[in-house]
Amino acid sequence: MADRRNATGDASRWLAAHAAAERVRLGLAVAAGMAATLATLGQLALLARFVSELLVAEVPVFDLAPLALGMLGLLGVRSLALFAQERLGVAASLALRHRVRAELLDHLARLGPAGLASRHSASLASQLVEQVEALDGYVARYRPQRLLAIIQPLLVLAAVAWLDWLAALFLVLSAPLIPLFMALVGMGAERLNREQFEAVSRLSGHFIDRVRAVSTLQLFGRTREATDEVHAAADDYRRRSLRTLRVAFLSSAVLEFFASVAIAVVAIYVGFGLLGYIGYGPSPELTLYSGLLVLLLAPEFFQPLRVLSQHYHDRAAALGAADGLVALLDADVESLRGVSEKTDPAPTGELVRLEGACVDYPGRGRVLGPLDLTLVPGEVVAVTAPSGGGKSTLLQLLAGFLGPNEGRRRTAPGLTFAWMDQRPLLIQGSLADNLRLAAPEADDARLVAALQHAGLGELLARLPEGLATVVGERGAGLSGGQAQRLALARIFLSDAPLVLLDEPTASLDADTEARVIAALGELAEQGRCLVIATHHPALMALADRCLALETDTGASP
Repeated sequence: MADRRNATGDASRWLAAHAAAERVRLGLAVAAGMAATLATLGQLALLARFVSELLVAEVPVFDLAPLALGMLGLLGVRSLALFAQERLGVAASLALRHRVRAELLDHLARLGPAGLASRHSASLASQLVEQVEALDGYVARYRPQRLLAIIQPLLVLAAVAWLDWLAALFLVLSAPLIPLFMALVGMGAERLNREQFEAVSRLSGHFIDRVRAVSTLQLFGRTREATDEVHAAADDYRRRSLRTLRVAFLSSAVLEFFASVAIAVVAIYVGFGLLGYIGYGPSPELTLYSGLLVLLLAPEFFQPLRVLSQHYHDRAAALGAADGLVALLDADVESLRGVSEKTDPAPTGELVRLEGACVDYPGRGRVLGPLDLTLVPGEVVAVTAPSGGGKSTLLQLLAGFLGPNEGRRRTAPGLTFAWMDQRPLLIQGSLADNLRLAAPEADDARLVAALQHAGLGELLARLPEGLATVVGERGAGLSGGQAQRLALARIFLSDAPLVLLDEPTASLDADTEARVIAALGELAEQGRCLVIATHHPALMALADRCLALETDTGASP
């Protein structure tokens, strides 16, 4: 329970810190709301005067035209003020959400592939889209209304007190019931919203997993069970959504009840006072003008609190979303980076130097090291190891995705690298779109040359649309080997001095493998350093040296 309170407090402070950056826009929104309130007070005063002059003084309607025009003018002012309040709140919300998304994306970039390996992409997408969007109402509506719910009732109360202090006393006595009930309901709504966001994140991941595995499910005849699981998860989300809506509707009904009772008490007091049945306090001095104006102002006294109660659920939703966002932002980047790396770069002529580098994984202990390794331009290093022996970990360490827990990693200043792992990313788009991920400015001639180096020249010649041929996400429409070679073609487009390859010739036939190995040899001849994790003898023959990682985390040349 204490941890949950601490988490909620962190989320609230994080939200407040981001909202503070928009204090100018939010302050102007509050000022616009105050202008709308003053216009409303003036409009109601003119309306009460209009009715009083018409019924009591029996002034002709045409002589009351200035009052009618005044009400229309104040109506226009009020509309403009409310429009300005809404626009300023939306602008503040848009800027805050843009800033939060940038913060999240920067944090995800710092975590890198190693830090994101344990997180589901669908859950991350849900946080970046739905949970960030849930902050909208909190900033655009709740934050300005929180101040207006104090200022506006005070303005109305001052006007009522000037007309009749006893009616103002009735309003003061009934007002605390609404914020008290709001606080009680808000705590439950916040918990429900937090559970709802967790449920939709699980549902997103659950659905994406089943879609990706639909072929496997069909092969094993498990599609019915998978469909039932998705239906069950969706039904759970439906029930949670309805619970949140039920709390919102119930709380709104109770708040309307309290406000209606308070307004009814004021109406009874004004009615009996005008009839002469109440002789206490200022009641004998009530007139049609003052009594009608008090009745008109009574709903306006509660209106800001009603609006705040509606937007209080925006606050609950925002806190529930912020709880998950703060948990993501609290993911420890330093634990992935290991010990602080020395500021001194690698010696001249070296790309990377590892000195007694060790990598530990939580729950697995040491998976790599201690390891000393020096990489220089133009050499090819083959890395071999049993399955789970640390090949991929070594590539991540060289790329900087991981830091050593012991020892240090030194790199040449401004070092860049090209990377290809066992499951390369291919996006929905054309062949050219996928290739230009590595070289956005590359022309078509360079793209064709890269595809030929990767052994896809014959395929490209057979495609009617050539580079404009569309492939699906994860290479849908290509065979496994073709998708691998398309990702490999991006390596040939890059001019990075360090090239890290994880089983680059997997799924290739012997002829294609020979062409790819020859192209890799050309990269080395250009002075680029290649580090290749492989078991293939042909690739090992290309290497200038082989690094064998032992199962006891050691290494031998």
